[in-house]
Amino acid sequence: MTTPQLQSFIAGRWLGREPGQTLRSAINGQPVARTHADAIDFAEALAYARGTGLPALLALDFQQRAARLKALAKYLVERKEQLYAISAHTGATRADSWIDVEGGTGTLFAYASMGSAELPSSNVVHEGPVVPLGKNGGFAGTHILVPRRGVAVHINAFNFPIWGLLEKFAPTFLAGMPCIGKPATATSYLTEALVRLIDQSGILPAGSLQLVIGGTGDLLDRLTGQDVITFTGSADTAAKLRVHPNVIRQSVPFNAEADSLNCAILGPDVTPGDMEFELFVKEVAREMTVKAGQKCTAIRRAIVPRQHLDAVAAALKARLAKTVVGDPSVEGVKMGALASHSQQADVAEKVALLRQGAELIHGGEGVQPQGAGTAEGAFFAPTLLLAQHPMANDAVHDIEAFGPVSTLMPYDDFDEALALAARGKGSLVGSLVTKTPAIAAQAVPVAAAHHGRLLVLDAQAAPESTGHGSPLPMLKHGGPGRAGGGEELGGTRAVKHYLQRTAVQGSPTMLAAVTGEYVRGAARIETEVHPFRRHFEELQIGESLTTHRRTVSEADIVNFGGISGDYFYMHFDEIAAKDTQFGQRIAHGYFVLSAAAGLFVSPAPGPVLANYGLDTLRFVKPVAIGDTIQARLTAKRKIDRMKTDDKGRGQGVVAWDVEVTTQHGELVASYDILTLVAKKG
Repeated sequence: MTTPQLQSFIAGRWLGREPGQTLRSAINGQPVARTHADAIDFAEALAYARGTGLPALLALDFQQRAARLKALAKYLVERKEQLYAISAHTGATRADSWIDVEGGTGTLFAYASMGSAELPSSNVVHEGPVVPLGKNGGFAGTHILVPRRGVAVHINAFNFPIWGLLEKFAPTFLAGMPCIGKPATATSYLTEALVRLIDQSGILPAGSLQLVIGGTGDLLDRLTGQDVITFTGSADTAAKLRVHPNVIRQSVPFNAEADSLNCAILGPDVTPGDMEFELFVKEVAREMTVKAGQKCTAIRRAIVPRQHLDAVAAALKARLAKTVVGDPSVEGVKMGALASHSQQADVAEKVALLRQGAELIHGGEGVQPQGAGTAEGAFFAPTLLLAQHPMANDAVHDIEAFGPVSTLMPYDDFDEALALAARGKGSLVGSLVTKTPAIAAQAVPVAAAHHGRLLVLDAQAAPESTGHGSPLPMLKHGGPGRAGGGEELGGTRAVKHYLQRTAVQGSPTMLAAVTGEYVRGAARIETEVHPFRRHFEELQIGESLTTHRRTVSEADIVNFGGISGDYFYMHFDEIAAKDTQFGQRIAHGYFVLSAAAGLFVSPAPGPVLANYGLDTLRFVKPVAIGDTIQARLTAKRKIDRMKTDDKGRGQGVVAWDVEVTTQHGELVASYDILTLVAKKG
């Protein structure tokens, strides 16, 4: 059988005819694919990204790019079995591949949803608030975020060939930035299969994504300050890339997520027999065996009370002894191989170094994997070590065996446990298993200084916990120090890594024009038509209505109290109210809100379909009996989420700025109303 030839996807075409390195199956050592030896013209790749990809991406807005992400996720889910079949060669079990394949598509779905819900239908994010800079309201400042108009270079590790590319691509694409992905060579055949599917889908604008098989050549030498580099892999490689002369000279933003010596701490309050004890053992064993321990978030250091060391060791050994290693296609196999034979050799070397100061209590190099041909595979037994005196052992805090390897470390008091956690010099994630809230409150602020993410695990959280080693799209993934100092994922925070933040100063009218949002003090548009009678397409930002007035009476307060059940003394006890800072009874804040709605609504059926929330609500000053209130309603922001109702009618989201004032012109309530507004078509 001919060994498939991998190709790079550069400037809209697949290139690579000359055979390069042979990549072998981690299961049986048989050839899976060959890299190509053809040189890549990175000047052409960058020119294509900037000249074709960037204009095509910026022709879309955040909402439209979010819709493309969702469509791509659906497309890949329908074809996921093709990826599962190839993933088996990396040594992954079906469960391991699920993390990679469906974790990747799930990240696309997540960013599509976040983009649709949180980002505007433009290419300018207004990051407010607007800050007055003059005495008379004619000069102000604010912040905006805009696409960087550069190229993102994503350099990925071997352990997650699909998720690794997609978790970087999703926020980059959403931010309007074309990217060049460079997977680790060992498992690049799986990434290439993914990118071929993406190319075949036709969903992405041309130039959105390019793929490099092999080395990066002079790519980094050609980057500018508008570009971005992200890296996932070893701390040593991250350090070398970070000081690349051109990266330093051009101040190219560099984001690293590096392998780290993550830990799990068993709290001093947990004893054998507690559910939390079993949770700790299960979590450590799972992190050792999922993906054969090849996760940057895996637990490398298990920190336990010295009095429970023997019990933890026995429980872990018993659980690990049940782990069947071999070809994942064989029934009963729970752990596959390391991703490559070079990785197998590296893990063996690191374990040998660790064993110079730690004793082996389970596993080692000897393993008899299940399945035909597995003798030529890259298998490694789950290996548990014990460092009896971890405070005096530097190696266990410095050397990482990137495989199914973890070291038990006893502590004598809880401060020592936290000190051991910090010895990792910066970690992606740490776990604390405890049943006592006070212990969590003591530990988390201390451990947070050295960790990008912390999991506090107890019996209540366990049924729904995603586990120690599961980065989630809505939460930060990254960590300080050894872990790289960068951040990935984290919801729209990740998108903002690929945007440029700029302060803008000017008149409110100019700021409104720049941000695409009404800014108080800006010119307003007043017509004979009530803004609630406008369809989504017809409505202009700044279109405004000043309502008629209403005088608040004692009857209003009494009636609202009866309806709401709110008989707070400030509204009903005149004697007590006189002793407050207000000196008199005042109206309910929510009555003012309701009365304002009565002033500005247009009651007949029309384009406004629903009011689904309020933002930035503040009751600025009290409203007393006899005060007269008036409202001003102004169209502040429009977002076309490209959705339709069950009748096929299009609709968009409109945010309305509301100011409620008294007869003295004093602002008493301020807020945004969010509405669904029908389109005309």
